Amino acid sequence: MTNQLDMLDNMVSQGLADSARRTPEGIRELISSVRHAPIFPDVTDDDAEMLAREIEERIGVSMGLGSLVVAADDFEPWLENVRSEIEGGSDPWYYWSRYKKLLFKNKLPQDVIYGTAQVTDTILGRLGNPRDKRSWDRKGMVVGHVQSGKTANYTGLVCKAADAGYRLIIVIAGIHNNLRNQTQGRIDEGFIGRDTGRLAQLGTREKPKLIGVAEFDDRFTPVSLTNTIRDFNKATATSNTSQIASYAVPVVLVIKKNMHTLRNLTEWLREHSANHSSEMVDQPMLLIDDEADNASINVKYGKSEVSRINGQIRELLGLFRRSCYVGYTATPFANIFIDPEQDEAMEKEDLFPRDFIIGLDAPNNYFGPRKVFLDGMPDDEEPCYLRNITDNEDVLPIKHGKDDELVAIPESMIEALRAFLVASTIRDLRGQANQHASMLVNASRFTRMQGLIRNRLQEVLDTIRDSIRINASLGERGHRDPEIAALRKTWAAEFHDEWPDWNEIQDRLLQSISGAKVVEVNSRVNDLDYSAAGDRGLTVIAVGGFSLSRGLTLEGLTVSYFLRNSMMYDTLMQMGRWFGYRGGYEDLCRIWMPPQAIGWYAHIAEATEELHEELRRMQRDRATPLQFGLAVRSHPSSLLVTARNKLGSGEKHVKIGLSNGYVETHKLHNDGEVLDSNRSAARDFLTALREEGHDPSKTKCQGGYLLQDVEVAYIDNFLIRFRNARESVGTTIPPLREYIAQRTHDELDKWDVFIASVSEKQETSDVLSWPIGPAKRSIGVERLEDGILSISGRRARVASRGVEKIGVAAEDAERAEAEFLASHNLKGSGNVNFPDHIYRRARRKPLLVLFLIAVRLPDQTETPERFADLLPKKPVVAFGISFPVSSRPDEKVEYVMNTTMLRELFGDDDLDEDAEMEDV
Repeated sequence: MTNQLDMLDNMVSQGLADSARRTPEGIRELISSVRHAPIFPDVTDDDAEMLAREIEERIGVSMGLGSLVVAADDFEPWLENVRSEIEGGSDPWYYWSRYKKLLFKNKLPQDVIYGTAQVTDTILGRLGNPRDKRSWDRKGMVVGHVQSGKTANYTGLVCKAADAGYRLIIVIAGIHNNLRNQTQGRIDEGFIGRDTGRLAQLGTREKPKLIGVAEFDDRFTPVSLTNTIRDFNKATATSNTSQIASYAVPVVLVIKKNMHTLRNLTEWLREHSANHSSEMVDQPMLLIDDEADNASINVKYGKSEVSRINGQIRELLGLFRRSCYVGYTATPFANIFIDPEQDEAMEKEDLFPRDFIIGLDAPNNYFGPRKVFLDGMPDDEEPCYLRNITDNEDVLPIKHGKDDELVAIPESMIEALRAFLVASTIRDLRGQANQHASMLVNASRFTRMQGLIRNRLQEVLDTIRDSIRINASLGERGHRDPEIAALRKTWAAEFHDEWPDWNEIQDRLLQSISGAKVVEVNSRVNDLDYSAAGDRGLTVIAVGGFSLSRGLTLEGLTVSYFLRNSMMYDTLMQMGRWFGYRGGYEDLCRIWMPPQAIGWYAHIAEATEELHEELRRMQRDRATPLQFGLAVRSHPSSLLVTARNKLGSGEKHVKIGLSNGYVETHKLHNDGEVLDSNRSAARDFLTALREEGHDPSKTKCQGGYLLQDVEVAYIDNFLIRFRNARESVGTTIPPLREYIAQRTHDELDKWDVFIASVSEKQETSDVLSWPIGPAKRSIGVERLEDGILSISGRRARVASRGVEKIGVAAEDAERAEAEFLASHNLKGSGNVNFPDHIYRRARRKPLLVLFLIAVRLPDQTETPERFADLLPKKPVVAFGISFPVSSRPDEKVEYVMNTTMLRELFGDDDLDEDAEMEDV
């Protein structure tokens, strides 16, 4: 029955391509006309309606065309000039045509396929023309989103590059074998059309198994010098041929990001394919560097030092007369390829994307950071997808050694497992039994500890399954079983609205989870194999560390349990395997993590959104990759990236641009004298403004008081007196005052001041001599005993969403919202949570926001009595500043960062790679 529906779906989808019948009525008419064929005897009216709704949903998915920032040189995109030659051949766009058919078969939305076609055309046109016999080299970067389809994008680029004439294509993927193997499998399916692992095992004894694109056409099969079992090997490559030039079809390699592999490949090419007169290879080569921010960048400081992998990649590129390097990444803050001491040195770095940077838009059905950590976390409401881990320290502390024992796992991990089992059952009831369902557990960087977690989880799973096998069929009597009762309680708490009939779930439980298993995925072992599932999808709980943090895709990921202490921008984002596409079960997805990690993700999600907006703006302004690189490096979030670099000891001087920036005092000294001093500074500030005619009764507005056209001198006097905590890095007073002083007489002479105040129904405070209702904010307890008030914990936010819209003219705000909707291919503003930074760009005057905050402990604080006496009894003062776009954005101010302080604030580098390799 499933095969019949799949076949009907494929035929209808192909029929709708380039069709005017993409309306609800047209879809149903086409389904009706096709399903009456004798090959669909079992398709019922209900099946046909379910298929129609699924196709409607796919057709409703759209994807923007992204943004393009290019170098200011005389390069002319060449693709349109040779398109007629490619399309006039006997097999026009042979490799791309096969791949496009595969994407349709895999049920990608039609508009996403067309969007991918256009974006890959743009990228290809910015590479070197393989038909141009002159020497050239091109370097670019493609900025996507974590788990948003970057592999699908560069597979399409590989296909089109081969069609255009590239003879050698190298994909560098992952620093561990399981990541490389998975990428090889994707290239096998999307470009080669052969199961290379099976082919390597069988040799010429059997006919090769056709997969993926070869099911449509198996001629002109590319040659792969690697396979899903084995990385590049000089001896194997030499046994196939002596020269790349001897092949009539493209040659592809998927290699591990490893210095020895890179060196062996370079030596083999030099020995067998280089021109003896020039000692260079003549064939045009495309090198795709997947996860380009991982190990490729030069992370060592010192003019003569470069990382070994970085050097090997440069040496490989230097072997070719005609070469292209394209780095794919979702975390470009860490990826502006080294941090040169001087700005002009940036574009001279060998892997800097000097020629182009392309920002990929995610389709509108992408389950990404914004949906999870911004839109999914409404102010003062329970998060939609997120759950806190607060019970781990006694059994599995975040900081543990590789030789520690694990007697039990946290109850929250068991609860996450129950949620996964119930969610998987609901997915089956929704007709998704043939799809994979996965749970992620990333709770240790040590492979030995990962094995222990796997064992404990398997024990719990076996106990639950035994109970279901014995008692689930007993109806209500089965509720007496504590395991079934616990599952029912989880359903009531998490999924009652998603599937209100528990009896149906209980009846289906055994069938749904009977094959569930816990597997380990790391550098030591990889038991994850989706191909072994058969007709029914695999139900799997994957336990791992680094391998689950970089590139590895978990199919049908529904529940995630994340217990890590890294707080660095790129590490956290790459660990976000829970992002992706969750068609038909997005509402069932849940993520468990510590509260401080939730805060960091929210902070990073906002910075990432802002970065993609910057790419769009720079395209409009015809900026260059160098200008983008400098903007990224001077963004306030680059302070996070600084901490991850290998600085040694001492100080780091970081130049930050505050143009179009927002800073706020998210950390305060919990010292009575300091807090009193700041209250006094704020009180005197407001008293002076009142004397200037800014009376509370005249300036009242929604959410507080808005004072307009305030002289900059009042702002400066307040900042001089405010005693900032060094932990609130962005609001370090001297750089702020310096930036303002540089613009006192023109851009920043007049200010808006907003004094935040809650509803009048709340108790008002006369702490600052104005009738202000203090806002209530929770604080992170991790630094409380050190004398630090961390407002909103690791989220590091004082203001509520929308504060930067205050003071922006209505017409300017509407224009900013319309541009945001257009750039994200959104239809209307009904349910859109507009990010604050779009209003900042529309702002004409700077905005100072003054907060009076009543601090409290988080709701789920363990042992609250331990911290109760440490909280200040009176509301505390905080501030934020929203700076408009400056006409002199390149003028930056210097922050002096002590390395020890950076590590205190942001933690050490995540040492996953080193730790896992220790145990191999």
